Amino acid sequence: MAKAAQALAALGHEARLSVFRLLVRSGHDGLNVGEISAHLDMPASTLAHHLRALVSAGLVVQERYGRITVNRADYQAMDAVLAFLGDECCAGVKPKSNVA
Repeated sequence: MAKAAQALAALGHEARLSVFRLLVRSGHDGLNVGEISAHLDMPASTLAHHLRALVSAGLVVQERYGRITVNRADYQAMDAVLAFLGDECCAGVKPKSNVA
């Protein structure tokens, strides 16, 4: 539950949600910082801050190729968060006996 809460907290910021959705759309090839910055019209320093939060939450993985860092959505992590959210869907909730 803690990992899901951390991931959802990271996605709870509009800029980070935009970055993550862009990386999901980019597929397994991912995007470098310059490409993300251009797509979202976001300064590189601001983007770096948001990417750190997404990496820390386990939603984005980064790979360095020389001077270029490629960012990719971690699809397994995304699927785990979605599975957590839907895990008990429609299971029902029994009323507590002390509730009026």
